[in-house]
Amino acid sequence: MSDLAIRPASPVGDLLVMVRRATRLTMRNGDALISSLALPIMLMLLFVYLFGGAINTGTEYVTYVVPGVITLCASFGASLTAPIVTNDMTNGIVDRFRSMDVRGTAVLGGHVFASAGRNLVATTLVLGVGFLIGFRPSASLLDWLAVAGILLVAIVALSWAAAAVGLLAKTPEAANGFTFFVMFLPYPSSAFVPVETMPSWIHGFADNQPFTPLIEALRGLLLDKPVGNSPWIALAWYGGILAVAVLATGRLFKRRTA
Repeated sequence: MSDLAIRPASPVGDLLVMVRRATRLTMRNGDALISSLALPIMLMLLFVYLFGGAINTGTEYVTYVVPGVITLCASFGASLTAPIVTNDMTNGIVDRFRSMDVRGTAVLGGHVFASAGRNLVATTLVLGVGFLIGFRPSASLLDWLAVAGILLVAIVALSWAAAAVGLLAKTPEAANGFTFFVMFLPYPSSAFVPVETMPSWIHGFADNQPFTPLIEALRGLLLDKPVGNSPWIALAWYGGILAVAVLATGRLFKRRTA
């Protein structure tokens, strides 16, 4: 008997069922799973071994680039929530859930929590590959916990934003456009090169977009260097994104299911 055959008795039960369902969908979608794991690793190897020798960051390039690749991995994986949500909205399964009195927050929350779990696994894999090619963090236990907390907030916020895009899009193909947008944003940031090496006209954007403070916070914490106010700026960015995304998904879900 499937998880959905018996209605859970509480909103928490609904959410747990939807998390299990979303996790199973992820495991069945081999192409998306492989892409979310392989792409960041391929980019890291590409930058370290092909471009790293020509980029001066004041330290070993692998040490500089791994925090940026972790962020790219997390953001790319979170963006995959968009086409998954769109597919749910267009294949009739949501109507079945509503007939069973399953709340929209449980359906969307299931996708978000599954995304968080998927991305934490992918991030761990990227870190493991980073260790193999020479990344040597000097973070304390508290630093590692701070890294995990900040990264989790960012993943959840981006996953909720992706869910909102998934509710707006009419087809999974259209929702995939969010993936390209999220993949682009880490490039004009401090992910792969210092911002000061970029043309001056792009400094304002690179310094004041959500990925730069996140990357600088992760880099400082992992390498036991001063982080300044980067963690708080990152939390403010992603806390704001999360709040807007949660409100937006609530309204968009009601509109799509009215």
